[in-house]
Amino acid sequence: MTIYTNMPLELVFEGLNDESVQIQEVWSSGVRMQVTPLAPGMGKIVRLIDCSLNDYLNPNLMPGMIVHYK
Repeated sequence: MTIYTNMPLELVFEGLNDESVQIQEVWSSGVRMQVTPLAPGMGKIVRLIDCSLNDYLNPNLMPGMIVHYK
């Protein structure tokens, strides 16, 4: 990989080796999504994976919203 940049490499690669946040795939409200677990059965939406196009317009399914799942 070749990177052409005028930024210091420390800034470019900052956080590269940090542990990433644990993400789970769950079904909630008939939508498959990726969430970051907050508590058992509860998580913050990262992104929608399997849903209808209208679900993207639902404000309750926006990334960052809290959902309950089983």
